[in-house]
Amino acid sequence: MTFNVNEFQKRYEKRAEAVKNRAMPPIGGEERMAFIKQAEEDYQDYMMIAESEYEITNDYLIFKYKLDS
Repeated sequence: MTFNVNEFQKRYEKRAEAVKNRAMPPIGGEERMAFIKQAEEDYQDYMMIAESEYEITNDYLIFKYKLDS
């Protein structure tokens, strides 16, 4: 199996979109706020990988993400 970084990033982009479009379960109050916070963090994490530049150096895959993006 060959690792393809571009395909890997596309999978993360799809995951980010899935989180963004996730239906809100019937919860309220603190549970609702926790769900929303987790969804926002999941989206951010997935998009950071999806939008990163990368390089392979000495057999290491290195992601670079500009923090003011």
